[in-house]
Amino acid sequence: MSQTELEIVVDDPTAPEDDSPSVVSSGTIEIFVCLLLLALAATLGYDNWRTGASWDSTGLEPGYFPFYLSVILGGGSLYGLIAAFVAHRAASESFVTRAQARRVMAVFVPTLLFCLVMQFLGLYVASFLLIAGFMRLVGKIALWKSLLTALLFTAIMFVTFDIAFDVIMPKGPLEAAFGY
Repeated sequence: MSQTELEIVVDDPTAPEDDSPSVVSSGTIEIFVCLLLLALAATLGYDNWRTGASWDSTGLEPGYFPFYLSVILGGGSLYGLIAAFVAHRAASESFVTRAQARRVMAVFVPTLLFCLVMQFLGLYVASFLLIAGFMRLVGKIALWKSLLTALLFTAIMFVTFDIAFDVIMPKGPLEAAFGY
């Protein structure tokens, strides 16, 4: 056997199990997304019609092109909705299993909390907490390595954006205490 025929298999011990129950099917998600896009198209179409979606004495009104783009989006959404209903009756495969959803939520929830905490504590403190938390809880990395990495990254980010480039970033009470 030559070297090129060797296959390297790396098992992920944290990979979701194969027998995890399905949370939602692909067809259901397709229908839900098409309905959301259809609602968006209707909202945009109404607003652009209200703004003006025709010709006047000076030419096109401001909502002309956006209105017709929303009509195209609505048509595509209706087509996708019909196709999803037809395909939904044929075969329904799993979109996400419970184990996969748990892994996605392990990233989504801290990221959402980061966005909320940033409003009160500022970008740098929230970034420190997010990085240290991810490294410790998700990555199972030693506490001192997580804290050190988060501190170094946050400090580099602060020096780069606030000091070197003088970019205005969301600040919190800690930065205010240091005069920034």
